[in-house]
Amino acid sequence: MPRKGLRHRRAAEGQPRSRGTVRTLRGGRRGAQPKVVALGGGMGLSASLTALRRITGDLTAVVTVADDGGSSGRLRDELGVLPPGDLRKALAALCGDDEWGRTWSEVVQHRFTSEGALHDHAVGNLLIVALWEQLGDHVRALDLVGKLLGAHGRVLPMSAVPLELEALVRGHRPDRPDELSRVRGQAAVALTPGEVRQVVLVPHDPPAVPEAVEAVLDADWVVLGPGSWFSSVIPHLLVPELLDALVATRARRVLSLNLAPQPGETDGFSPQRHVEVLVQHAPKLAFDVVLADRAAVPDQESLCRAAERLGAEVELAPVAARGDTSPQGGSSRHDPELLAAAYDRIFRMHGRIGPWR
Repeated sequence: MPRKGLRHRRAAEGQPRSRGTVRTLRGGRRGAQPKVVALGGGMGLSASLTALRRITGDLTAVVTVADDGGSSGRLRDELGVLPPGDLRKALAALCGDDEWGRTWSEVVQHRFTSEGALHDHAVGNLLIVALWEQLGDHVRALDLVGKLLGAHGRVLPMSAVPLELEALVRGHRPDRPDELSRVRGQAAVALTPGEVRQVVLVPHDPPAVPEAVEAVLDADWVVLGPGSWFSSVIPHLLVPELLDALVATRARRVLSLNLAPQPGETDGFSPQRHVEVLVQHAPKLAFDVVLADRAAVPDQESLCRAAERLGAEVELAPVAARGDTSPQGGSSRHDPELLAAAYDRIFRMHGRIGPWR
């Protein structure tokens, strides 16, 4: 039998499953789908959404709005709007695999190349901002873009006000390795050579989008991560109304870990260190499952102990794309089919409070 708190997915590799490792659904009914809410930003959230849309048609993405770099940062500075980039990526990830979905996914992700003002702007960013200006409603505009794209789910911002990320960093200045500095801005935090110790949002205590809070409270499953830990994952826990909903929801919760540390932001972090940092920022938030790729966890016992602080079990599953490596040598990209299979097993095996809707 697996060690307490740790489950290896033997079935995925054709090995027999040990007795006593599976908990069946309570009250589930065949043919129904779970309501799933995925929180994050950037490519990590896109990976989750690409996987999750394969296993449920009732999917909502709640996206961070603290980006201040690239096309998003320029639009934010010039027009005072929410940064649209991560919202665009989420919408693109929800596009289907048919010709319509592939075409629109490529269109909204397309970036202009020029020597003028349009250089590096993404088509989807301009479309989203244009609809915000036309409709004066963030949620309605994103729903309309999703309808145009044929998105398999809904995309919501976590807050309706642009946010800034501020980090407490040790050694941000290489010539002063022990000095603590405050670093402002998502782009600066992501690239710091120092060790990020804590992050906060500016303004503090920002309001959550009501539809995002409602989605979390009404979910069957909530998935947080993978993604840039300090700039895409933890910011959701710094919006008080959203954190309250995550704590209060009757949904089961999955924490999906990254495949490798991110240079700069989490350089040198172990899987258990990612969990410990999350506990530091939201000590009252519990999880049911911590999902990790087996090859990315060299110290399984330490990860189990960290997961126990969340009230969670560890699920190890092969979810990394083969032949794609990060600068640290581990895989840098999730395989959509493998990640979908891992989520599906978790949803089916870890019980339910009530039947799928």
